[in-house]
Amino acid sequence: MTAKEVPLYNKEGKQIDSIRLDEQKFGYPIYRVLLRDAVIMYEANKRQGTASTKTKGEVAGGGKKPWVQKHTGRARAGSIRSPLWRGGGVVFGPKPRDYSYAIPKKAKKLALFSALSGKIRDNELIVIDDLSFNTPKTKRMVEILNALKIYGESCLIVTQNKDDAVWKSARNIPYVKVLPSAQLNAYDVLRPKKILITKEAITNIKK
Repeated sequence: MTAKEVPLYNKEGKQIDSIRLDEQKFGYPIYRVLLRDAVIMYEANKRQGTASTKTKGEVAGGGKKPWVQKHTGRARAGSIRSPLWRGGGVVFGPKPRDYSYAIPKKAKKLALFSALSGKIRDNELIVIDDLSFNTPKTKRMVEILNALKIYGESCLIVTQNKDDAVWKSARNIPYVKVLPSAQLNAYDVLRPKKILITKEAITNIKK
């Protein structure tokens, strides 16, 4: 089994080692159609689907026929709430609906590793040995991002498990998002310019 090596950095931005990644998992070809399908699915699942309009029968008023059917010289009208009238109902307007759907689990997994492979190929995945904080400290997080030369760019920070200290340290930094490895998906991998992932998190993903 072949492997790919990526640098391992510390909090000061210095390379201290390298990590071998299995080519079987992190050397996938870039399945563009699959990634497109995954992105469309994740974006559809984020839609609230609460847009709503009223039809002719739901708009208030209009119970009485405006004028008699014949001999007025005007077009026939049955209700002032007709879609042709101002204040009338909406024809084929949106109604609350659920836009969510799912692609197969294997497709989701393949899309995730395809997205990660693309980040590795483009040198946009950075592995750090440790990203723990005793107390939340935004200033310290900014220093780490600066040392790794990714401050100011959109970045996804991936930790092994949910880490409140890391999340609180990064939540006020623009274009930075924090996710535990269990919630990692192709959509969140593709969006940012850089992926900052801890050594433990990438080991968890390999499993």
